[in-house]
Amino acid sequence: MNGFAYLFQDWRANRQNFKAQSVLFAFRLVMVFNRYMVTKIIFFPYFMLYRFWVEWVLGIELPRKTIVGKGLSLYHGQALVVNKGTIIGENCVLRNSTTIGHKKLADGTFTKCPRIGNNVEIGANVCIIGDITIGDNVIIGAGSVVVKDVPSDCVVVGNPARMLEKK
Repeated sequence: MNGFAYLFQDWRANRQNFKAQSVLFAFRLVMVFNRYMVTKIIFFPYFMLYRFWVEWVLGIELPRKTIVGKGLSLYHGQALVVNKGTIIGENCVLRNSTTIGHKKLADGTFTKCPRIGNNVEIGANVCIIGDITIGDNVIIGAGSVVVKDVPSDCVVVGNPARMLEKK
């Protein structure tokens, strides 16, 4: 994928949502600049602007080191927190007030972050915490708390999340 197309890879997934389009364009641009030490130094002011605008003003924590596949869709991107170690597959949907990150263990150490497969829809107010894997083609219902692996092709809901149905 050429550089220009790379920057707009989430555009279609966020049709008629200029806020999400602009956030994801800025995220993809910061990922390009993050590849080499020289560009990190040259574009340091852009990193600060990105962090100020996206995190502080818009309330979306999508760190530059997060690995995200193409076609990410943000619905109502308020209070969205994604840890920098998280891996998100292609064509995923994140809704408002969602938290995805590591878990602090009793000894004070932290687990790895979640790995989310392709074509995963995450409802509003969802927490996905710990060293877990979410399979492909999964729907996670609003308000769910996911702390265990989720197999592919299913719907999970609740606190703690449980499988509602297999697709």
